[in-house]
Amino acid sequence: MAEAMSAFGLAVRRAAASPAPWMSHAATSDDAAGVAAGRVRTLLRLEGAVVLGVALAAYAQFGAGWGAFALWLFVPDLSMLGYLAGPRVGAALYNAAHSYVGPVLLLALGVLAAMPWAVAGGLIWCAHIGLDRTLGYGLKYAASFNLTHLGRIGRADPW
Repeated sequence: MAEAMSAFGLAVRRAAASPAPWMSHAATSDDAAGVAAGRVRTLLRLEGAVVLGVALAAYAQFGAGWGAFALWLFVPDLSMLGYLAGPRVGAALYNAAHSYVGPVLLLALGVLAAMPWAVAGGLIWCAHIGLDRTLGYGLKYAASFNLTHLGRIGRADPW
């Protein structure tokens, strides 16, 4: 059974002591941490839309060409190949490629070292993550490919 917590009218649901049926027996406490729900999930998806919009606008001003944008937009999804090595490796690689840490560092490198390819790459990478978050694809838990910090993807969301 899930226990709902709320702060400032924003809900976050946490897994109870016993794992939910969709969690494998190998789930860790990190896997049972929390899943955004309600207004928190809506806010996180809206945040993704804003990041996507800003990245697209900045890329348009940067003038690197939309062919390169289209070519590189889905490269971070190659990280899903990590699931061939198992769910823990897959989730770790997917999350590394879908965290804002990498693209922001790449953008900073590009701006500070005057490297246009790094600026373009960082903007494309941010746009990809923003698109994923807008569509509800969040960071993955090792318990299941479909379990993300934004809720379950696929079948009806149990949260």
